[in-house]
Parts: sequence; C-alpha cells; structure tokens
Amino acid sequence: MTCVISSSRFTLSISKSIGLCPCPRSRVFPSSSPLSLHSSIRKSHPFCSASMSQSAETNSVSTPDDAGVQAEETPDVLIQYVVLRRDLIDSWPLGSVVTQGCHASVSAIWLTKDDPHTSDYCNPDNIDSMHKVTLEVKGETQMVNLSEKLKANSIVHKLWIEQPENIPTCLATKPYPKSVVSPFFKKLKLYKEIVGQTLSSL
Repeated sequence: MTCVISSSRFTLSISKSIGLCPCPRSRVFPSSSPLSLHSSIRKSHPFCSASMSQSAETNSVSTPDDAGVQAEETPDVLIQYVVLRRDLIDSWPLGSVVTQGCHASVSAIWLTKDDPHTSDYCNPDNIDSMHKVTLEVKGETQMVNLSEKLKANSIVHKLWIEQPENIPTCLATKPYPKSVVSPFFKKLKLYKEIVGQTLSSL
C-alpha cells in the first residue's frame, strides 16, 4: 500500500500548529523539509523560542556562577547576598554549612518583611525569579569584620550565631538593589565546594 502525502495538507497542518504564536501571517517561509521549516519558525520568532525553552529552564538548577551572571544583566535587580565560612567545611558536613546559609537568609527576610525591597523580592510575581549570590570568607574573624563593615555603612543583614556553639557561621543581607549592595562584596569569592572533599564524604 502506498501512502501519498499532499503538500497542500502538510502546509495546512503546519499553519495550524503555529497558530498559537503571534507570528505575522504574511511571513513566507522557504519551502524545505519539515525539520528545516520548524527550525526556521523557531529562529524567526523569539516568542515561540522563549515558550519552548521555558520548561527546560524551570527544570535546570542555577549555580552560584549563574546567579552572578543573571544579576549582572540588570544592575538594579533585587538581590540577596549570603556569605558562608570556608573553614567550616573542613569540620562540618556540607549539608550543615548549607543549613547555616538557609538560617541566615530566612532570618534576614523575616526581620525585614515590612521593608519595600523585601516585599517586592517576595512578591508572588517575583518569588520564582529570586536572585541570590553565595560567597565565602576564610573564617570567623573575616565574618565578624564583614558584619561590622556592613553595620558601619547601614547595610541591613543578619549575622547568624549558631547555638549552642555560640559562633558566627553565616551572614545574609536583606534584599537590596544590586547597584547599592554589590560594592561591599566585590572582593569576596563565590562559594565553591571542593569536589574531592564532597566525594570523600559520601
């Protein structure tokens, strides 16, 4: 049995399939294979491409580097800085160090919940597009010095003091426009776990 595909039926099928995208009807695509026609449609219409890539972005996990790059795109994007102690990873499990960052971040948000920047940062329209950058300092002395520097410049933050150890483990700012707060952190490095340590702890 021979199957014959009508070119007119195929064209109609493609037209219906792209009917959801606001593509100009007067646009004429070169006659080619279905695959090349599909690629041409995606490249010619950003709206279509954005819709198709959105689900992939939703399933991806942003790295600290990604967060920094995203924040660079918009100078005044609202951003929260989280600073961890590098020395703790030598004696604490990685999960415990991450937990310290969570404590400080949530505390900074809650303590400034009535602040306009915090309200905007946690607004339902923005809650799925938060910007955070996780940085590191060498140890307790550097953490305390950073906190004092921020206080002197009226940068609101939470220095988390872990109990019962009673030691400062992490620091998190309230959300600020990046242009306001980034100068205080530009000398710090991104927090990056050493792969060898991670594997040895498994």
